[in-house]
Formats: sequence, C-alpha cells, structure tokens
Amino acid sequence: MVYMLLADGFEMTEAVCPLDILRRAGVEVKTLCVGDGDKPFVRSSHGVTILADGLLDGSVEPPDAVILPGGKAGTENLAASEAVAAMLKDACARGAMIAAICAAPSVPGRLGLLEGRRATCYPGFEKYLYGAEYIDEGVVTDIGDDKAFPLITARAMGSSAQFGYALVTALVSPEAADEVKKAVIG
Repeated sequence: MVYMLLADGFEMTEAVCPLDILRRAGVEVKTLCVGDGDKPFVRSSHGVTILADGLLDGSVEPPDAVILPGGKAGTENLAASEAVAAMLKDACARGAMIAAICAAPSVPGRLGLLEGRRATCYPGFEKYLYGAEYIDEGVVTDIGDDKAFPLITARAMGSSAQFGYALVTALVSPEAADEVKKAVIG
C-alpha cells in the first residue's frame, strides 16, 4: 500500500498534484490524516480543508511507499508525530520507498534515515538532511540495488508534477509516467 501522510499545514499542491498523477497511473494511494483527532479532516497551509481517506493509527498495513508533502507547518506536524516516525522507520527497515517534497525531506533526515543518501529539499532545510548529500535539483531519485530503500525527494511546490512523474516511474514504469504526462499535457 502507498500512503500519503497529511498533517495540518501541508502544502496543497505538493499533495494533490502527485496524488492525482499517481492515481491516473493506477497506483492505489491512501491519504492518511496525521494528528490527534478522530475525524480525517486536514487543513492545508492556505486554509483548504480536505477529507483524507483515513487516520494514521495502528490499523494501517505496512507501507510499500510513504509520501510526505511539505509546507512548513505541515512538516513540523509530521516531525512531531511518533506515529509518522514509527512508520518511516518501519518502511526503511523493510525496504519500502520514502518520498518527500519541499521541507518534508527533513522529517526522515532528522530521524537519521538519509545517512549516505542523495537528496534535495526546500532551500534552508538542508541542515536537517543529516548525513545526506544535498543535490540542488528539482527532483532527486536515489534508487539502486545498493540502497536499503528507494528515496525520492523534491525541492518545492514548483516541482510537484515532476515529483509525481518520478513516483510513477519508480512505482509503475517510465512508460506509465510518459503516458500520464502526455495525457495531462494534451
């Protein structure tokens, strides 16, 4: 299962754009609300409230991939969640993909999960990519047989579509990513 974790203050475009691209490619993605509430409503950084597919709680199955949208407040809320930390650590230990955009790569970075990896993030958050090699690009894919888990990171909202296509490439195929891109561009 592919999970996208949404916490109050998330950046809307960084969540919805890759989510739409993934679903167009046939990837089953479940959005999970991170927080203390009992209802899966999440407010974006610009006040848009959305209904997530569920809550991040003990009932979710182990992930094949975890996607973290950014947004300063959203990233802080993700980083403050013990459930998010537990899911990321479990995903890494099992070789599941971790993908994060904007400030969100700092979440696995602060957990020490990016040691020896190539990654990008929103300018100013490089200091939280503990042990990673910062790459100044829109999207950085660090996948290979020698890697403990696949990692895809993106710099900012402007890289949201490119981030989505990189996710489809890794989770489905380059051909699937090209098909979605052609359909979206027209």
